[in-house]
Amino acid sequence: MDLEQWFSFLVEHLNLLGELSKKYGSLEPMPRDSDFMDLNGVIHPLNSKWKTENCEECTCDQGGIYCCNTAAVPVDYDTNKCQIIFNKETCTYTVVEQEDPGKTCAVSGWVL
Repeated sequence: MDLEQWFSFLVEHLNLLGELSKKYGSLEPMPRDSDFMDLNGVIHPLNSKWKTENCEECTCDQGGIYCCNTAAVPVDYDTNKCQIIFNKETCTYTVVEQEDPGKTCAVSGWVL
């Protein structure tokens, strides 16, 4: 399998994992027909969508509130030489050298 085939395979499976996590992500079961209160005490109307301060995308329906992470997390990089930095405002990770945080590191894999 060449690199292009491997990348295509990886993207397909990451998309599948994303769909599964949307379906089976975190759940706050509260069957009802009205507004919902999330774990932070915020009220959300039935069938609404929102993004949390922790970069989760949430929806609610009659079955409850469902939240899934939206930030791709770096998983394949030089952990001895590099560190990850999370930007809460943009919901993104950056991988930089530990010795020189001004230099970015190569990342070969990301997961949601």
